[in-house]
Amino acid sequence: MPLLIASARGLCPQCGQPTLFAATVRFSKDCRACGLSFAQFNVGDGPAAFLILIVGALVTALAVITEVKAHPPFWLHILLWLPLTIVAVMGLLRIAKGALLILEYRNKAREGTLARPGSAS
Repeated sequence: MPLLIASARGLCPQCGQPTLFAATVRFSKDCRACGLSFAQFNVGDGPAAFLILIVGALVTALAVITEVKAHPPFWLHILLWLPLTIVAVMGLLRIAKGALLILEYRNKAREGTLARPGSAS
């Protein structure tokens, strides 16, 4: 299944059941269908940071274009762009977090470790 569809639906990367999320953007501890532990994956705050940067850049560009073309009052900018930014980031956060976890599973990505001296790498 395509990555963005699987992450939007909250599908387990191992069995494909919709068990990835316990809440809107909070992962389940494990898959209720196959038992895969989602705790082993380290998604962290990366998706939120990237979304804020991307959505912020797009909203800023739209706000500048709106200001140049229509010259709306400041309160209208706040009324338009603040809710749009919050809704866009929160709406895309589930997809971004799910996609990162699925990619970690597919690529067998794990926490980095240091090799012990004398051990084969």
